[in-house]
Amino acid sequence: MLMNSADRPAMLFYQANGFRVLSPGNHVICAASGESIPLEALRYWSVERQEAYASADLATRHLLGRG
Repeated sequence: MLMNSADRPAMLFYQANGFRVLSPGNHVICAASGESIPLEALRYWSVERQEAYASADLATRHLLGRG
């Protein structure tokens, strides 16, 4: 069975003011919770860690080692 880009996570390169798609997909996985984040809803990530987060709260807790 062939998968299209809507069926798999995207691979992104996170930058300070945005991200670059390295491999197509329609979502990424939150590093803190494991939930899928649609690319159009992605607002939080770490440039240093190259990780995405589903919310500001999850990002803060994860980056402070509390989540």
